[in-house]
Amino acid sequence: MYDPNNNYTDNSFNLYQAYSYSLLLQVDLTSFSYAFVHQNRLMVYAQNCDLDELAHPKQLSEILTATYLRVIIGLPATGLTLVPKSLFRERHAADFARLLDVRQDEKVFAQTLDAENNIIYKTPEHIASAVEKFGFGNTFYNARGWIQAITGSRPSSGSLYLDISRANVQFLYFQGKSIRFYNTFEFKNEEELVYFTSFVCEELNLKPKETTLILSGEVTIEDKNMKRLSDFFPKMEINSIKVLELPGQIPSHKFLSLSALSLCES
Repeated sequence: MYDPNNNYTDNSFNLYQAYSYSLLLQVDLTSFSYAFVHQNRLMVYAQNCDLDELAHPKQLSEILTATYLRVIIGLPATGLTLVPKSLFRERHAADFARLLDVRQDEKVFAQTLDAENNIIYKTPEHIASAVEKFGFGNTFYNARGWIQAITGSRPSSGSLYLDISRANVQFLYFQGKSIRFYNTFEFKNEEELVYFTSFVCEELNLKPKETTLILSGEVTIEDKNMKRLSDFFPKMEINSIKVLELPGQIPSHKFLSLSALSLCES
């Protein structure tokens, strides 16, 4: 097995034991990351893999053709809407999908998001086709695990949760045990990140100086995003939720979105 993007491999990892591992695949619009998990323990982790490998595996052919105990795939969305379960009917899924302005080169999925909501989202057809061999029954919206992990942590109504990637930020806010707000935005720099965070707070009537931002993803203490956010939001924390048993060199908050896919069940 050769993977130039490999970030971590446990000394006991053996691909010939793949039948006892869970494979987590988190797909973005331009790349994907993967992890092997054995009994809640991280065995292998790699990020920023070439998206073409999913459809036409070369360097990752051994990984992507092995037989696993479970395969869990997180798919990206180019548009989404949340529908309360009390209003959702399978026969009306196409009507909700019309809200997304679906193009011919996009595929629509309607799935459970949490105990109260379904999510209808669209993803590029070429990505859907690349993962079809694993079975669409093993696919989930790629933030479902992250949302589920936070839901299980008893979130406070005074906290706004952010997951930050290179060019995208997700916001999640709870009122009691229920999701009050979820959305994603693309951003180019720290100024746009502050703008979208302020916009979300305004929508939710949250006061920046009284709201705690809880951050996960590609963020570190004193990086430019956190520094700029701190000018407006003095209360910030790194998300401490830990889903898997991780080696010390992998900060759990950077791995949270991928590792939390392990919580997803069909």
